[in-house]
Amino acid sequence: MKTPSMLSPRTLSRRELLAASGQGFGLLALGSLLQSESLHAAASAEGRAPMRAPRAKQVVQLFMAGAASHIDLFDYKPALIKHHGEASDFGEPVEAFQNGLGPWKKPVWDFKPYGGSGKMLSEVVAPLGACVDDMAFVHNLVGKTGVHSQGTLLQATGFNLPGFPGMGSWVSYGLGSLSENLPSFVVLPDHRGFASNGPKNWDAAFLPSQHAGTIIYPGAEVPIADLYPHKAGTYVSARSEAAGQDLLSRLNRQHAALHGGDPRLDSRIRSYELAAKMQLAAPEALDISGEPERIKEMYGIQEHRKVWPTEINPAEEADCMGRKCLTARRLLERGVRFVQIWSGNDNGFPRRNWDSHEDVERDHGPLAWGMAKAVSALILDLKQRGLLEDTLILWTTEFGRMPSTQGGSGRDHNPYCFTNWLCGGGIQGGVTYGESDQWGYKPLDRDHPTQVYDIHATMLHLLGIDHERLTVRHNGIDRRLTDVHGHVVRELLT
Repeated sequence: MKTPSMLSPRTLSRRELLAASGQGFGLLALGSLLQSESLHAAASAEGRAPMRAPRAKQVVQLFMAGAASHIDLFDYKPALIKHHGEASDFGEPVEAFQNGLGPWKKPVWDFKPYGGSGKMLSEVVAPLGACVDDMAFVHNLVGKTGVHSQGTLLQATGFNLPGFPGMGSWVSYGLGSLSENLPSFVVLPDHRGFASNGPKNWDAAFLPSQHAGTIIYPGAEVPIADLYPHKAGTYVSARSEAAGQDLLSRLNRQHAALHGGDPRLDSRIRSYELAAKMQLAAPEALDISGEPERIKEMYGIQEHRKVWPTEINPAEEADCMGRKCLTARRLLERGVRFVQIWSGNDNGFPRRNWDSHEDVERDHGPLAWGMAKAVSALILDLKQRGLLEDTLILWTTEFGRMPSTQGGSGRDHNPYCFTNWLCGGGIQGGVTYGESDQWGYKPLDRDHPTQVYDIHATMLHLLGIDHERLTVRHNGIDRRLTDVHGHVVRELLT
């Protein structure tokens, strides 16, 4: 794999590159960042300065693994209610993923309007009604495939093939860290396991390795794997561990001095140094025991519950999602740049993800209510602390589900149209951009759908980055998060 330093006989440093390409503007912006945000020196040397004044500094990405049904949660379709049970007629040939072309199926739950905007929401996500006027919905998003692994990669990395950096990795690389003691990109997976592709969704790929997502399991006995030494017996003490780390640091620096200009070595050293700092910072950041009971209750956390039913249930989903969302708020407060929260694991039976081929009510119900309870608390909590204006929240899934029934109670995959919503840092609340057709099958305006590239471009824009300029040359190609596509959806911006 070629790294940026191997691409030419002499590679410009990022400071030189910004100065050359921006006629000095890049260095001025970098200086401003160093002053206003107190960026860690090593991280800021790696990252780039924003290319315009940012509206947001941090990002939370909420990923519903398995393909959440837009028409049962957010995209109200009266035509499906009117024609429920009738033979589905799409007016064109339809390629289903499995056999999901049964009769039209109305939304599983009733919808009603919320907020001053009157946005129609399903009763299963009713807790989001308290903050719907801060949210902007995009109902005409289209994918490229009905395959979970590829659809997930497209939303998470901008490509439907593995080998590309996660969006959090791009943000970390582009802006550097806000914290000396915590990673810039943190991943909070589903407690039952990874979604499709696992770590490929948040890998740094050809970016320096310190920009990969750091996996944390809030509430677990070991939230961060291998952060502490495995103490077999009594030979490892705090003093001996500190001495070992000091020796390792000196040896690393001596070795680095003999191999200057190798970003792989530098990345590895930074990762080890960050891990040592995290041993002190992470336990405090992940400890929610001191949070007021009213806050934990707001997130749906039930500290007293130790045993849950074997079947999937709303209270347990709210507790698990609530712990991740509250941890996300604490990480944001401490300078983590990008937090990715996952709901749902990879395929399995009984379903513990959003892939509701068999029974939407059974599978979506607990997941949706638990998500809505926890996420609404996160939005309201950030808002009351004055953090929402600097934090961009993005809710997504790999694709949607069909308006026709599969097996009577389920829905098949629908990559032709689905929903994202955004909230916070620079987003105009209470708006809907882009509509789906009367069935929720495809965009109403098929010639002008919204693509994931547009969502990614908008996110980078709000962070102060031009998505066409944040590039890295890899295998002879200038790669970027948005590939060769994307435009900023300005209708979503304040």
